[in-house]
Amino acid sequence: MSFKCGIVGLPNVGKSTLFNSLSSAKAEAANYPFCTIEPNVGMVPVPDDRLDKITGLIKPKQTIPTVVQIVDIAGLVKGASKGEGLGNQFLGNIRECSAIIHVLRCFEDENIIHVEGNIDPLRDKDIIDTELQFKDLELLERKLARTQKMTKGGNKEAMRQVEVVKKYIAHVQQGQNVRTLERSKEEEAFMEETGLLTDKKVLYACNVAEDDLPQGNVYVEKVREAIKDEEAGLIVISAAFEEQLRAFEEAEEKRELLETVGLDKPGLNVLTLAAYDLLGLQTYFTAGEKEVRAWTITKGTKAPQAAGVIHSDFERGFIRAEVMKYNDLIELKSEQAVKEAGKLAVEGKEYVVNDGDIMHFRFNV
Repeated sequence: MSFKCGIVGLPNVGKSTLFNSLSSAKAEAANYPFCTIEPNVGMVPVPDDRLDKITGLIKPKQTIPTVVQIVDIAGLVKGASKGEGLGNQFLGNIRECSAIIHVLRCFEDENIIHVEGNIDPLRDKDIIDTELQFKDLELLERKLARTQKMTKGGNKEAMRQVEVVKKYIAHVQQGQNVRTLERSKEEEAFMEETGLLTDKKVLYACNVAEDDLPQGNVYVEKVREAIKDEEAGLIVISAAFEEQLRAFEEAEEKRELLETVGLDKPGLNVLTLAAYDLLGLQTYFTAGEKEVRAWTITKGTKAPQAAGVIHSDFERGFIRAEVMKYNDLIELKSEQAVKEAGKLAVEGKEYVVNDGDIMHFRFNV
């Protein structure tokens, strides 16, 4: 299981520079709008020190991390919801994503033009929010029309559903994102298929100058205050610094460069993990002589469904799971030692997988 995050923002805020640093793809980063006509896609490994440590003990033939799929979506502008700047195409790309990484320009640089003329991340955020809200209203109006047709003949369930759609419409018409709407689980489930853009999880990436790392600046503080009531994440990152960091191949050189700006890890690692956590995801591992591998599941996943991430046959024929805790393996150094210590658990179908579990599945098809 991998998940897809779309990088969005106005033109020239650092989206493509950030994308280039995240992946090995070479998206064009030019000093003019719409340099990205088709969305670029990159598969980015999720950094996890645990994977490296398990590999060091097991010494497999290969190690495979779990990945994030990152989509660099061309810059939106005012009127995107009505097709300005190829907006309809780009809004469709956002709809396919699990979460949004919203890049906000929080740096001054007279050599890089801003499509709106000056630096104001809150205005930029509002422009993107407004365009996504307009698109959501379009989707909601269609949903309302379809649902109203079902009320003919006095269908009470359809009547209740009409009120739910109207509740969503009223919220968005007030300039609010759907993710801030208070609603029941039933209402949320009914509306899920609509694919509302402002209902997606959002991670705000405040793109600052290198000198403003790691804490940020006054622009970042304004963003942090503005989103305090949203269920959203925020990180401070310098796309230019990350691009510079990527040019160094040696780990020691990277570490020394990070230290010069007060960081202990690349901002890209922080971004990837923040997006991962935002979606309620976690990792379990499989470990053997052939490979050590990380797998992505949602928090709360039970053992058979976790097995199904590897192959549907594993879930269909699930018998049991043999589970080691990561800390036990690291402490005791081998699977055999974990077994001898009585710490290898045998779990059934109701076992809820924990982050960091090392699992071996028994199945029969």
